[in-house]
Amino acid sequence: AQEPEEKKIALELLETEQAYVSRLHLLDQVFYMELMNEAKNGKVVPEEVVKMIFSNISSIYQFHARFFLPELQKRMEDWSSNPRIGDVIQKLAPFLKMYGEYVKNFDKALELITIWSEKSPPFQELIANIQKRKVCANLTLQHHMLEPVQRIPRYELLLKDYVRKLQPGSPDRADAEKALEMIFMVAKHSNAAIAEMERLQNLWEVYQRLGLEDDIVDPSNELIKEGPVLKISSRNSTSEKYLFLFNNMLLYCVPKVIQVGAEFQVHLRIDVDGLKVRELNDMEFPHTFLVSGKQRTLELQAR
Repeated sequence: AQEPEEKKIALELLETEQAYVSRLHLLDQVFYMELMNEAKNGKVVPEEVVKMIFSNISSIYQFHARFFLPELQKRMEDWSSNPRIGDVIQKLAPFLKMYGEYVKNFDKALELITIWSEKSPPFQELIANIQKRKVCANLTLQHHMLEPVQRIPRYELLLKDYVRKLQPGSPDRADAEKALEMIFMVAKHSNAAIAEMERLQNLWEVYQRLGLEDDIVDPSNELIKEGPVLKISSRNSTSEKYLFLFNNMLLYCVPKVIQVGAEFQVHLRIDVDGLKVRELNDMEFPHTFLVSGKQRTLELQAR
């Protein structure tokens, strides 16, 4: 008899999980362990760096190898008497939130591998040697490290497919739909973590360009737009200025001639609360506008 469609997908989930666990084993028990041993014994690379590269891969590996894979195997062996996987995935889903940390750290990890490969030839050599082993299948460490990043979207796709193929009255429908919803929330959580990290990273770079002024550095600020403008002082004189618009303030800055440390000096800070912007129709000075706030009124020209 033909295997039911949903069983084929459940089997695909099991097979990809087995392959995934061996990939995690390679990352945690081979790459991480061997680099860590070298870090402890010699001058190849600091232990801290190895930890930063692999983030929480050990927890992810333990979870899949000791919990999720065995549960799936057991369930697929009993499929004839209990054809369902929704409940198993529901038990798994909350733990997948720990991927947030790994995914958030991913770009930084790749950057560290590049930096240390240039800085420390023994580090590069050790990685190259491991990559030559059969278990690596001619793929780089970076390639293997991408697997956990792609795993949750893969669960989502397989589970969507599984739910679609279930018969209308299937005993697994309610559980499988709930499991899919949980996986979807985890994927969203992971994407939100990346977006938040990128926002903070960009914000920090802006603060550095502004010389890290105490009263301006605030992680909750949001940069909306930035760009150069000309300040119109009188009809025949203009000077180069630069604006940073945040959700709560407009910073009116002067580019520094000697850029040591900061790129700009903050000349004026105008609260967005009560701020008005009015376009001026001036034939002589096109693209001019008036910014008026509690602190000051400025006549500016955009490019």
